[in-house]
Amino acid sequence: MTHFSWIQLIPTVTHETVHVATAIVTGGILISVAFLGRRALGNGDAAIMPASGFSLKGTVELIIEFIEGLAQTVIGDEGRKFVPMFATIFCYILINNLFGLIPGMTPATDNINTTLAVGLFSFVCYNYYGIKEHGLPYLKHFLGPVMWLAFLIGPLEIVSHILRPMTLGIRLQGNIFADHTVVAVFIDLFKGMWFIPVPAVFYGMGVFVSFMQAFVFTMLSMIYISMAIAHDH
Repeated sequence: MTHFSWIQLIPTVTHETVHVATAIVTGGILISVAFLGRRALGNGDAAIMPASGFSLKGTVELIIEFIEGLAQTVIGDEGRKFVPMFATIFCYILINNLFGLIPGMTPATDNINTTLAVGLFSFVCYNYYGIKEHGLPYLKHFLGPVMWLAFLIGPLEIVSHILRPMTLGIRLQGNIFADHTVVAVFIDLFKGMWFIPVPAVFYGMGVFVSFMQAFVFTMLSMIYISMAIAHDH
């Protein structure tokens, strides 16, 4: 979105590696928040007491409850055991997306390499859990509902599954790049002017798009795992 990112002030970070550096910074933030959140949670009775106001503990609880409710809606009761993975995907994408709204920052998620990597992670996970749940018979899922159509359905299913990480990655990268480019254009147009409602509106839109893209990616990952572990194929 921009030619320069503040993160390039870090030695050895170049324009070609700025997305990698941003992804590393995001990962560091998530790890730090995870440790601080666990510390804020406490032990014993304190751990089950809801937060009394706005705090790190309350924010973490809100995110976890949101992801847990979504997982149970999509997957069912088994969805709860996948909450740590889905919460990690959601927070990683969301924080990277929001980085792009900071002037002078380039989000890792506007680079196709980053989004394809997360898409491949989702692809590996749902196939792993499918095999773990069903064993090798899980592979029959790729052959279609009836064996006599396997020669026709099989190649289509395989191509469809191979394309999933690509579609996840391209959708995320395309939407984030387009949204943050629009925000940057309007900020440049109204730079130095007293009239701020217009860029403020587009900043609000940027926050909404950042959240929705993280939500859509996480939701699709849930659907893929739900289909992989289902017992009706």
